[in-house]
Amino acid sequence: MHVLRRAVLSRPKSLCRTSIAPVVRLRVMSTSETPAKKLKMTGPLIGTHNGHFHADEALAVYLLRLLPTYASSPLVRTRDPSVLSTCHTVVDVGGVYDASANRYDHHQREFSAVYPGHNTKLSSAGLVYLHFGKDIIAQHTGLDVASEDVAVLWEKLYTDLIESFDANDNGINQYTSSAIAKAGIEKNFEERGFSIASVVGRYNRAPLPTSFSDTAPQAEEDARFARASEFTGEQFILDLSDAYKSWLPARALVTQAYNDRLQYDPHGRIMVIHYKKEGVPWSDHLYGLEKRAEQKPDVQAQVLYVLFPENGDADSKWRIRAVSKEGSGFENRKDLPDAWKGVRDEKLDEVSGIPGCVFVHAAGFIGGNKTFEGALKMAAVAADA
Repeated sequence: MHVLRRAVLSRPKSLCRTSIAPVVRLRVMSTSETPAKKLKMTGPLIGTHNGHFHADEALAVYLLRLLPTYASSPLVRTRDPSVLSTCHTVVDVGGVYDASANRYDHHQREFSAVYPGHNTKLSSAGLVYLHFGKDIIAQHTGLDVASEDVAVLWEKLYTDLIESFDANDNGINQYTSSAIAKAGIEKNFEERGFSIASVVGRYNRAPLPTSFSDTAPQAEEDARFARASEFTGEQFILDLSDAYKSWLPARALVTQAYNDRLQYDPHGRIMVIHYKKEGVPWSDHLYGLEKRAEQKPDVQAQVLYVLFPENGDADSKWRIRAVSKEGSGFENRKDLPDAWKGVRDEKLDEVSGIPGCVFVHAAGFIGGNKTFEGALKMAAVAADA
């Protein structure tokens, strides 16, 4: 008689202001065991498919378990409809998308659901995030689920992280392949092993710890799935933590810096960020502010350089950072001058004519000066070059 296996994950720790990514621990049990007695897994049963697993259902299961309702839920991995029918919630299998019945599959022919304002068809990760994402964010930040901050974080995490899970599982390229080919653009290098999806793919074949003693094939597969779920979930927790603790508070600071930029350059090409303790994630906020400014008749030139201190000390050195073109990776709106690239200290003082220079990176995207005044002068000269 075939014995179904459940990969049981312990409840992830809630995210708080000082928390670190949670640790998910695995226990594998057969359906002949009693979850409530053995492991106290008394929550609603979650189901997903067995066999080769992907990033989307690995994350979907983890996201569910971030909610109190599912925090102690056992998991069964099977394609048997009779077993799936006993599950409270099913993701990525079953051929049904019906939130009222807690069914979240996306493989059916007629499926076309997308996240609001986006065009990428959802995967099981996107479906769970669509319906539970705001509750998850509120649960693990302490914010009011109806607040603007939760809505802003919900959109940001989908755009920055979840949408890529959806696109990958649905076979959607970031760029139109035919357009790339027509333009004659070729890759400089291969990066297929660098994505979250590729890591999850490797977990399908990964060796298990020597302490894992259950040699049944399904048990081993479930154990690998549990590790993949932990990995994808950790990425979500890290992204949420960073967005909540760093990105969200930076909005007001960057907005003030943007509004004050004409103090430093009459064309608005230089923005100065003052902070006391740690760095500020400014690029997303800057792009958004500039888009809104484009609707105004007094729009200034785009910001080319951002200045910020290395630390919060009164005598801190200052950095100058070239602003990247939005969505272009490492391409800048305007590099620091070619003559400065890869030059340091007194030699850079001599080449630039500006005292106190520390360095300019060989790629021309960042440099430094011993003083704010020196960094500001570097930015002014570079902007006019």
